[in-house]
Amino acid sequence: MSLAPTERDILSDILAFHVEAGVDAALGEVPVDRFAESAAEQAARAAPRPALQSATATAPAEPRSAPAARAVPAAPRPSAPPAAPELAPPDLAATEAREAAAAAPTLEALRELLERFEGCPLKHTATRLVFADGNPQARLMLVGEAPGRDEDIEGKPFVGRSGKLLDRMLAAIGFDRSSAYIANVVPWRPPGNRTPTPQETAICLPFIRRQIELANPDVLVCLGGPSAQTLLGIKDGITKARGRWMEYDTGTRTIPALATFHPAYLLRTPLGKRMVWRDFLAVEARLKPD
Repeated sequence: MSLAPTERDILSDILAFHVEAGVDAALGEVPVDRFAESAAEQAARAAPRPALQSATATAPAEPRSAPAARAVPAAPRPSAPPAAPELAPPDLAATEAREAAAAAPTLEALRELLERFEGCPLKHTATRLVFADGNPQARLMLVGEAPGRDEDIEGKPFVGRSGKLLDRMLAAIGFDRSSAYIANVVPWRPPGNRTPTPQETAICLPFIRRQIELANPDVLVCLGGPSAQTLLGIKDGITKARGRWMEYDTGTRTIPALATFHPAYLLRTPLGKRMVWRDFLAVEARLKPD
C-alpha cells in the first residue's frame, strides 16, 4: 500500500520520536490502546453490583447424613515482582563515590569499581557501563556528557552518528582512536537519552575526575557545554566558552583544557563545523612537539 508524502512524513516523525525516547523494540504485532483499557476497567469498577441474597433463604436444606463438602484450595497468588534496589541518598552516594574513586590505583581497577558501584540510579536503567574507548596512554583525552542508545548497546562512547563524526574530526588533525582516549562524565545512559540530573552528575563526577587523573593526558577537550561546565567549573554556555584555553587541575598537575561543540550539535547545526575545525587545529598545535 502506497502512502502519500504527508503520511510518510508523519509516520517518520512518530518513529523518530520513539527512537529518541528510547523505544527500540516492538512487543506485539497490533498496537494496544492502554487508555481504552483503563477506561473500561474504571467503568467496570464503578458499575453497581447485584445485592447478594441471604444464604439461608436460597440454599436448600441438606440432610444431616450428607457428607461435608470439601474445601476447594485457593489458587496460588502470583509472585510479586522483585523490589527495586534501595539507593543511598544522593549526598551519601556522592561521598561514597569520592572515597571509592580515590582508592582506585589504575584505570582497570576504576572500571571494575564502577561495575560494582550501586550508588547511581542510572546503573539500574542502563544496559551496560560505558567506561572509555581508545588509548589510555594517549596525550589527547576527550570527554562528553553521557552515552546514548548506540553507546549503551555497544558499551563504548561515541559509536553512533556522533561517534563517526568525531572520528572524522580526529582524522582531520591526524588522530584516531589509537591516539586519543575518549570517555563521558556520566558512564551510564540516562533513560530516553534525557539530560542527567545534577544529583546523578555529582555522583559520577569523582569517577571521571579520577579517570582523567589516571590517564594523565597532555590536552583535555570537553565536548559540549555540560562537560565543560562540570569539569572546568565554568558557567558560560558552550558558544561563549568554546575556543578558549583553560586549565584543568588534577590535584597533581595542571592540564591545558579546551571546550568545543559536541558532535551531536554539529549534526543538527553544520555551520558550527567551521568553529570546531579551528578548535581542533589549536589542539593539534598544542600537541606538536616543541
